[in-house]
Amino acid sequence: MQPDREYQKKTKNWYRRWWAIILWLVIFFGGVLVSAFGFYVWDLSQKINNGEFPANGVKLEETKKYNAEGINNYWIGATEPKITIVEFADFNCAHCKNSFSIIRELTAKYPNQIKLIFRDYPAIAATSQDLAMSARCAGEQGKFWQMHDKLFLNQGKLDPTSKTVIATLAQSAGVDLDKFLTCMDEQKYLNNIKKDVADAESYGVTGTPTWFINGYKISGEIPRATFLQIVNEFLN
Repeated sequence: MQPDREYQKKTKNWYRRWWAIILWLVIFFGGVLVSAFGFYVWDLSQKINNGEFPANGVKLEETKKYNAEGINNYWIGATEPKITIVEFADFNCAHCKNSFSIIRELTAKYPNQIKLIFRDYPAIAATSQDLAMSARCAGEQGKFWQMHDKLFLNQGKLDPTSKTVIATLAQSAGVDLDKFLTCMDEQKYLNNIKKDVADAESYGVTGTPTWFINGYKISGEIPRATFLQIVNEFLN
């Protein structure tokens, strides 16, 4: 019986030593991970405070604030926002298309904190101005955002040079077609579009999308994760 007891004792001691080693490793690596995460959070907060966001090289221009909201532009979201986002965009812009679902997601997620203002910068193609006009002509019937979404969702799928195609798209957005076509033929909101372009150029906008978040300018497409970082920083 003695050998069995000795064996059991040795076995228990062996298990104890290995469990102690495993526990020590867990504590050690857990500490390393906590320290690394703490450093990451600190480093990220420093970058955010400096206007630098790690994803995709996005840079927040903090040297100057712009009053880019304009007058009589279409907007969605909070009436008393904590964050006002002004977007200069082109319905022919692929980067704007990539961004529109993200920004619509954010305005839906924070309806009482974010206000999104859309402004035109139709510079990519000859049809860009007509597409901007179509959204505004739908807008006078209360269908701007429906047309806005349809233009981006159908980008690259439909012929933007075809008046019939654009009219059909507008009709699917719920507009009165006769009123819409009259508005398009009269180029009713051309001065409004030109005003957006002139303002954009005065703010140093050279491409789309360009964003003004609480007055601070960011040029280019913003990845979803980075947009969330920016929004959380301003909310906090």
